[in-house]
Order: sequence, then structure tokens, then C-alpha cells
Amino acid sequence: MTNNHILRRLRYTFDFDDHKMIDIFALGKLNTNRAKISNWLKKDTDPDFVELTDKQLNLFLDGLISLFRGEKSGQKPRPIEYLNNNIILRKLKIALNLKDFEILEILSLAGKNLSKHELSAFFRSPKQKQYRECQDQVLRNFLQGLQKKYRDTTTE
Repeated sequence: MTNNHILRRLRYTFDFDDHKMIDIFALGKLNTNRAKISNWLKKDTDPDFVELTDKQLNLFLDGLISLFRGEKSGQKPRPIEYLNNNIILRKLKIALNLKDFEILEILSLAGKNLSKHELSAFFRSPKQKQYRECQDQVLRNFLQGLQKKYRDTTTE
């Protein structure tokens, strides 16, 4: 999955308008504007499409954590230059304050069934033997489940 696709999915799921997106990026300490956000959200085939970097998506996810959980006092986390699906899943788990069983429920909404052990392997240190990489399909199903849980209930 591309960073732009993840950003589009999260924007749609939580029904963020452009101003809210700018605010979330600002919470993550990235100043942006409506034009940049518009270009990040365009389809990949659009001539004005601009690829969202790992660092920019990371700052958006940090802003999402601040939005949903509040600003963390004390030492600020150092910016991550490289993102993978495990880190994205972890940041979404933190932002939404999800427990393991809630993540499993969200995945099941999208038709993906994992065991608790398979899920916990995604959150382990890459140095541990039990660590597993979160594949694109798992992250895609998680985002789809989030959409069913958060977006579909708001339209009722």
C-alpha cells in the first residue's frame, strides 16, 4: 500500500475535511497547506499527484495520536524516516486506543481472521524471533474494517 492510499483511506474513514487534515499535520509538527494535501489525495494517474513520503505520513500519524489521545507531555518521540506496515498499525492502535481484541474484531469486519498470537507478532521488536512483518493485505483489511466500524456507523 502506498502512503497516499493510507492517507486517503484515513481521511475518508474519519470524514476529515481539508482544514482538519491541515490541523492534524500541524499537531504532528508539519506545516502544510490545502494545495499540498489536495495533491497528496489525488489519484496516482493525476498529473498533479505528489507522493507522500514516509516522514510526512509518520507526522500525520503522530498528529492523529495527538488529536485522539491528546498531547503527550515530556520527551517528544524522534521522527521516523522509514515506515513499514507494522509501525503504521502500531501508530493507529495507539491513536485509537485499541486493545488486541478490538483490532481482531476490526479485522474480522473486513473478513480477515487472525489469532491473538499472529497479531502480537506484528507488535514485537524486529530483533525477536516471533516478529512477523505485517503484509499489505492485513493493513488493507484493517483499514477496511476501520471504515466499516467508524464511517458506516456515522452514516446511519
